[in-house]
Amino acid sequence: MRITSLDEVEKTKMAMEGVKDVLKQVPISKSDGTPVYSFRVFTIMPGGHTPYHTHPFEHLNYIIEGEGAVVTESGEERPVKKGDFAIVLPGEKHQYKNRSKQNSMVMICAVPKEYE
Repeated sequence: MRITSLDEVEKTKMAMEGVKDVLKQVPISKSDGTPVYSFRVFTIMPGGHTPYHTHPFEHLNYIIEGEGAVVTESGEERPVKKGDFAIVLPGEKHQYKNRSKQNSMVMICAVPKEYE
């Protein structure tokens, strides 16, 4: 068993194409021996966003702070807020945006450990 405080996990700035002002933490990963999923935590700064992208695996999201929007495959922006869950299916194009000018949006993203 491993217990990790998010406050003790290093934040790194994401540097992939299409990302704006997003920090990443990985509190539970394959290096911890997880059999299936890794948990990542993304802090999307005011006005920031993840890339508009697809991938061949599902991921499960939970908004733990703030609010924003998920851009769907059709380009629709669906609002999300603290306490909301979302599932992105394999191959589904998506993007998370923080529409706030003042507050960060923080979300947990669970992915298969191979795609950590």
